[in-house]
Amino acid sequence: MLERFAAVRREEREALAWAFLHFFAVLCAYYLIRPLRDEMGIRGGVGNLKWMYTGTFLAMLVAVPCWSAVVARLPRRSVVPIAYRFVALTLLAFFAAERLGAPVGATARIFFVWVSVLNLLVVSVLWSFHADVFRAERARRLYGLVAAGGSAGAIAGPWAASALAGAVGPSGLLVVAAAALEGAVLCVARLSRWAERERAGSFGESPEEPVGGGVFEGFRLALRSPYLLGISALLLFYSGTSTVAYQEQARIVEASFADSAARTATFARIDLAVNVLAIALQGLVAGPMLARLGAGATIAVLPVVTGAGFLALASRPGSLGTLVAFQVVRRGAQYGLERPARETLFTTLGGGAKYKAKSFMDTVVFRGGDAASIWAYATTAALGVPGPVVWRVLAAACVAWVLLARGVARRQGRTAETGR
Repeated sequence: MLERFAAVRREEREALAWAFLHFFAVLCAYYLIRPLRDEMGIRGGVGNLKWMYTGTFLAMLVAVPCWSAVVARLPRRSVVPIAYRFVALTLLAFFAAERLGAPVGATARIFFVWVSVLNLLVVSVLWSFHADVFRAERARRLYGLVAAGGSAGAIAGPWAASALAGAVGPSGLLVVAAAALEGAVLCVARLSRWAERERAGSFGESPEEPVGGGVFEGFRLALRSPYLLGISALLLFYSGTSTVAYQEQARIVEASFADSAARTATFARIDLAVNVLAIALQGLVAGPMLARLGAGATIAVLPVVTGAGFLALASRPGSLGTLVAFQVVRRGAQYGLERPARETLFTTLGGGAKYKAKSFMDTVVFRGGDAASIWAYATTAALGVPGPVVWRVLAAACVAWVLLARGVARRQGRTAETGR
């Protein structure tokens, strides 16, 4: 069935299975604690979200140079387990802090910031590693199915959280998430062995060697390459519109439910619906669409959905049902189509771009867009600009987003190892 429907070759089955399980473990770990993060965002104060996003951006400015220093000195196949185990240790530290009675308000804000950091870090590291394992042609065929592993984990995570929360408590889920990340380490080891046998590293580079270069090389690479600047612009469009949608989600959910447990359950149900849609798109649509229409057309689905969603919000402001439908369809399209397509854009690049520039773009650029957009949105609200006006402007900006996606995808054919 895999060979006929998804064009998976016999020699790729093992790698696809471990890549699927790798993404499953990482996203299961994240979604075990995501509802807790969203609830902590409300506990920390919806009015403080702009400060929490700013704190996340500042944390990224510290984390990315540290990550670049590690990548420069250690083999690429070693740094991925190091990253996962470091994140697992921080989750155990939050578990210990909660059990020792740390202040709720401050802990909630710190937890929100750190989970926002680790989400981008562990997923960015995963895609960097997979870009080393799979060549561009394989990535176009397989990335949809690989991403389906993430969506399966994102479905299993909320289910496990609801099943285990009563037995281990909300903070106990942090320990379960840490165990899931250890499972991801096992998958990395198996994929590394397959890549060694298949010699699947891109451009003949040895993934066992360090990337080398300076701590700020990722920053320089991202700014020097028009191609990477284009991908960064795609990220800014996505992060800016996502932040506005998230702010509205927090405001509408807070107004709709007075009970903390009800809000957490609502967030979990949204996550579940998002990931059911995403896994259907990844398994049935992403691979054939990427192979036939290319990355540009696949990425362009997200701005089209986003523009339509903002127009719907403008026509029915404050509607919980409209907000939920918008978030489910939009995030499902992002996970199911846009993200696998965007990640194929990195498969033609060298190790420095995959591990350093990509981590800079996925974290600092992404969270910088978050911080800038939430402050801009707060400013428009303070000036008395109605929300529906802002949403209509964002819907119009999605046209430029579509054109950019097509342009960046066309440029991929002209890129080489330098990423120019």
